[in-house]
Amino acid sequence: MIFATAGNTYTQSLSSWLTFWYHVGLVLLGLNLVILVHELGHFLVARWFGVKCEKFYIWFDIFGWRLFRFRKGETEYGLGVLPLGGYVKMLGQEDNPARLREEIERAKLRHPPGGMSQDPELAAAEQALYDPRSYLAQSVPRRMAIISAGVTMNVVFAFVAGLIAYTLGVEQQSCSVGMVFPGEAAWRAGIRPGDVIQEINGRPTKRFTDLQRAISVGDISEGIVLSVRRVTLEGKEEELRLRVAPDRIRVAPTIGVTNGFSTRLHSQIAFTRQSSAANASPSLEPGDEIVAIEGHPVRSYGQIHTLLARWPDRTLHLRVRRHGQAHGSEPAEIDVLLPPRKVRHLGLAMRLGPVVAVQENSPAAQAGIQPGDILEKIDDGPVGDPLKVADYLRLLAQRKQAVDVTFLRGEERKPIRVALPLKEQEWFDSPVVPGSPNTIPIWGIAFRVIPEVAEVIPGTPAAELNLHPGSRIMEIRFHVPETAGSGAAPGRSGRQETPVSIKLEGESADWTFVHSILQDLPPGTKVELRFANQETAILEPLEAEDWYWPDRGLVFAPASFLLRAGGFWEAIRLGAEETWSSLTLIVRTLQKLGTGQVSPRGLAGPVGIAQIAYHYASEGLATFLIFLCLLSANLAVLNFIPIPVLDGGHMLFLAYEGIRGKPPSESVVTGLTFAGLIFLLALMIWVTGMDVLRIFGG
Repeated sequence: MIFATAGNTYTQSLSSWLTFWYHVGLVLLGLNLVILVHELGHFLVARWFGVKCEKFYIWFDIFGWRLFRFRKGETEYGLGVLPLGGYVKMLGQEDNPARLREEIERAKLRHPPGGMSQDPELAAAEQALYDPRSYLAQSVPRRMAIISAGVTMNVVFAFVAGLIAYTLGVEQQSCSVGMVFPGEAAWRAGIRPGDVIQEINGRPTKRFTDLQRAISVGDISEGIVLSVRRVTLEGKEEELRLRVAPDRIRVAPTIGVTNGFSTRLHSQIAFTRQSSAANASPSLEPGDEIVAIEGHPVRSYGQIHTLLARWPDRTLHLRVRRHGQAHGSEPAEIDVLLPPRKVRHLGLAMRLGPVVAVQENSPAAQAGIQPGDILEKIDDGPVGDPLKVADYLRLLAQRKQAVDVTFLRGEERKPIRVALPLKEQEWFDSPVVPGSPNTIPIWGIAFRVIPEVAEVIPGTPAAELNLHPGSRIMEIRFHVPETAGSGAAPGRSGRQETPVSIKLEGESADWTFVHSILQDLPPGTKVELRFANQETAILEPLEAEDWYWPDRGLVFAPASFLLRAGGFWEAIRLGAEETWSSLTLIVRTLQKLGTGQVSPRGLAGPVGIAQIAYHYASEGLATFLIFLCLLSANLAVLNFIPIPVLDGGHMLFLAYEGIRGKPPSESVVTGLTFAGLIFLLALMIWVTGMDVLRIFGG
C-alpha cells in the first residue's frame, strides 16, 4: 500500500507538472500568435504592393540581440530577446519622409556633384526615397493599406478564433446569482442568491459576462433595470423587476454579486476540508447532485440556499443523485446525513457599529430605519454579540411574530422605537470581501461590527489572557500549521487561501469578514491579534455550543451551459457576434476611462495578461480561444488609437499628407513621436507596476 500510494502521488505530481507546462506552452503560443498575425498583415500587404521587407521579427532584437534568425530571399526572419511585440522593417520605412528629403538636400550641399553617389549615407537615403520598392515610394492609399493591415488581420484572427471556439463549444456561465455582497447595490435592491437575471435594461441575456459588461462599461447614470426570476421553496416562479444603482467602490462599477451555482457539487471537490460537509454520512463525492433536502424537492441553488438558512442547527437529510463513474453508467440516488456546523469564535464579542445599508422595501425600510442608526435594544434587552443577532432572531421567530426594537439616531443618540416582524429566515449573507458588514436578513439591514472588544466570554482562553473591553484590534495574523498547507479548498465565496494577515485600520474596518475566515481555518491554526496599544494576543478558535453557521462548506459547480454552433453558418454568426462584442467592449472601456467610470488601476500589463491567459488556458481550448478573440480585438483597437508610434499615429500622419499633398514637418513629427513614445513607456511602467502590486496583494 505504501508503494502504491507513493506511485499514485508521483503520477499525480508528474501529471500536474505536465499539465502546467502544457498550459504555459498554450499561453506562449496564443499570445505570440496574436502578435504574429498583426505583423503578418503588414508583411503580406507590403509584399503584395512590391515593397521590399528587410526584416520580419517576433519580439524585439534590441542592441542586435536575438534568440535566432534566418534569411529567406531578401528578408531576415528572427525572434528577438524582448518579448513585447514584433515588427516588420520595410525599405525606406521612416516616421517622417520629410526628414529623408532634407537629409538628401543637405548631403548634396556637403559633397561635390561628381562624388555624391560615392557617399554611402546619401546613396541609402536616395534609395529609400526613390527606389520603386521603397515604402516611401508608394502612394498614400497604399501606405495606408500597409499600415492598417495589421489591425485588419487582428480583427480577422479574432473572428476565426471565435468561430473555432463555438464550433468546439464554449462553456458559458449562466446569468444567475450565486452570492450577494452584503450592503452593496444588489443587496440593497433585494437580489438574493439563486436569482436568475433574464433581462438587462430590456435586453434578454443568458451569460453572466453580459451582466458584468452592462455594469462596468454601460450607461449606469440612471441605474440598470433587471428582470429577475426567482424560484420559491415551494417551486413557484416569481417575476421581479428591480432597478439597481451600481456602486463605484472598485476599479469599475459593480453591483456586488458572483456568478450562480447549480445543484450539483463541484466536479473536483465536493466540500471544504474544515466544514461539517466533510463529516457527511455517507461521504459526499464530487459531481453529486442534490435533488431533495428534508423531503423538499430542489431544482435550483436558491432553494438549497433557503433550506440551509432555515435550519442551520439541524442534521439535514439529503437526497443525492450520484453520477460517479465508479457506480455504473446509470445515476443512483442515495440518502446522506449532513450534520450542522458549529460556529468558531475567539471568545470575544466585538462592538456593534452603525447601520450602513437598508434594503429597499424591507421591514426596516418600511419602519424608517436609516444608515447611521445604531441598534440598541431588542424587546428592552441588550443586543449582545452583534454577530449572533440574526441567529437569535431566527430562534425567537419560533415563539413570536414581532419584537419592539430601539435604535439610536444622530449625534444626540435620539432613541427610535419600532416594531419589526419576525419570520423564518429565507437566506443568509456571506461576507465575501474585507470590509463586508454583518446583516440581519429578515429585516434587511446591514451594520458594521467594529473590531473593538465589547465583551470577553467568561471561561474562554481569551478571559485567561486578561483582555479588556475597549481594546481596539488593528491587525489579525493567521499562523497555519505547516501540515495543514497554506490554503483551503475553494469554497462558494471563491476564496481559495487563508490570508496571512488582515489589517483592520480606518473607519470602514469590520470584524465580519475575519469571523467568516475563522470558520474555514485548519485545526491547530493560531490567531494573533495586534491591538492599538501595540500589545498582542494569540488565540485558537473555539466551537460554540449553541450557535450554528448556515454555510456547511458544500462546494457547488457553477451554473453553466455549453454554447455550441449547430452548423457552419451558426458558427460564423456566433464568431462575428463575439468579435463585435470584443471590439465594442474595448472601445467602451476607453470611453469610460476618459469619464472616470473605469479606473486605470484596473488595467493589466504584460504580467497581468499572462496570468489571465493562463487562467483561461486552464479552462480549456475553446475558452482560451475566446480569450484570444478578446485579446486580438483589443490589440486591433488599441493599435489604431491616433498616438504617434502606434499604427493609428501613422495613419494620422498619412491622412495629413493625403490632404496637404506633403508630409508634416520634421519638428511636428519629432515632437509628437517623442510625446507618444514617452506616454506609452509611462503607461507600460504604470500597468506593470499595477501587475506587481496585485501579485503581492497591494
